[in-house]
Amino acid sequence: MAKTKSTYSTEYEKALSIGRPPNIVSLFPNSKALIVSGKVIDRALLAKGKAMTIAANGRNHFVIRGALRAAQRANAAIIIEIAKSEGGGGAYCAVNYWNMARQVDAICNELNLTVPVAIHADHYGIKGDADIKTAMLQIPSMFDAGITSIAIDASHLPDEQNLLASLALNKYVPKWAGLETEVGEIKGKSGLSTVDEALFLIRGLNAHDIFPDWIALNNGTTHGIEASAAGIQVGLTGEIHKALEPYHVSGAQHGTSGNSSQRLRLIAQKTNTTKANVATALQMITWGVKVNDYGNAVLDDQGGFIKQARKGVDPDVWEEMVAYAKDKGLKAGDYKKLNLPFENKLLSQPAKTRERMVQGVEDFIYRLLAKVFNSEGTAPLAVAAILKAKSFDLGPKAKRIEDPKEWTPSKITKKAALINSDKGPAGNFED
Repeated sequence: MAKTKSTYSTEYEKALSIGRPPNIVSLFPNSKALIVSGKVIDRALLAKGKAMTIAANGRNHFVIRGALRAAQRANAAIIIEIAKSEGGGGAYCAVNYWNMARQVDAICNELNLTVPVAIHADHYGIKGDADIKTAMLQIPSMFDAGITSIAIDASHLPDEQNLLASLALNKYVPKWAGLETEVGEIKGKSGLSTVDEALFLIRGLNAHDIFPDWIALNNGTTHGIEASAAGIQVGLTGEIHKALEPYHVSGAQHGTSGNSSQRLRLIAQKTNTTKANVATALQMITWGVKVNDYGNAVLDDQGGFIKQARKGVDPDVWEEMVAYAKDKGLKAGDYKKLNLPFENKLLSQPAKTRERMVQGVEDFIYRLLAKVFNSEGTAPLAVAAILKAKSFDLGPKAKRIEDPKEWTPSKITKKAALINSDKGPAGNFED
């Protein structure tokens, strides 16, 4: 894709002058990139209705570049994100919480892109007190580096600890920022989220004037390579979203790779989902691995990946990646750990190769945005939301309706004890 001719409209220029959060203005004072709060993206999709946009996990530069080009092509609001396992302190990707915004800003300015983009810290996982202490230091540093939206994910903990951790960390998240919360780890068909669990979390947050933009559920999906055909349970998702309607929280759909286009259309049409995460499929496409319509890798008879000719990385680089994985004992689901050691090798390939890696992502995401997610044309709706608010801060969608006296720490513990749920098997379910 060649550098586009500047098409900055009057409305875009106005949104640019007032719609960028203070951390973005400070980092990129002369930028023409409309990097916004996650709230802006959510409102744009709600304004269109029955629509969701991609939250593309930028495991490498090619994914970020292809996703942004696809958003421009579809004139769609978009989210670029990275999860803690991918881009946190112990990450397996070179892209991380602290450099992602700089890559997005640089690409947007290089290509004169005019779509609003949120920079989301996905799955900022909390598994205990030590993580809470670390988060008190890391979360401010992440916003200093350009994050504009965050998912505080304490779903690994029991319900009361999930809520209490979210309450403890909220003061470190700017009020203007997009906020996602989560109930139920992403474990496939095990440990499915329930209405009671979701209501407990959202009601407890509401009582303390915390109004998440999104809630993520375990509604039947898995991270990584999907081995089951079960996928997203649309009915369960709709049931939970219906129960949460008084609290005006949208859905965040995790584990999207591995689900058919028809199932994803149903999620957009029949639930309140506005954010759909895609990670593994995009990584595979940049490498040139064969994927099906679901974005799920197609494996050969030996359980290995099928590398497509004249797509993705050069053949000699792929052979080196496979040999490295074999030497390290990495199975198909662990190939994600190749991102960091091969980052520079991928970037050093010929321009023609790098371009086809980006183009593959662009084409795949454009089809999702325009043909599946119904998010085409949402960029102007995001601009309109900023201009209507006359601010980068769109404020909360909800108001407090719960009594804080009923949601003290002791009462939270008592309420949690009444929840009857199955959390599923223990284990590491991070992406």
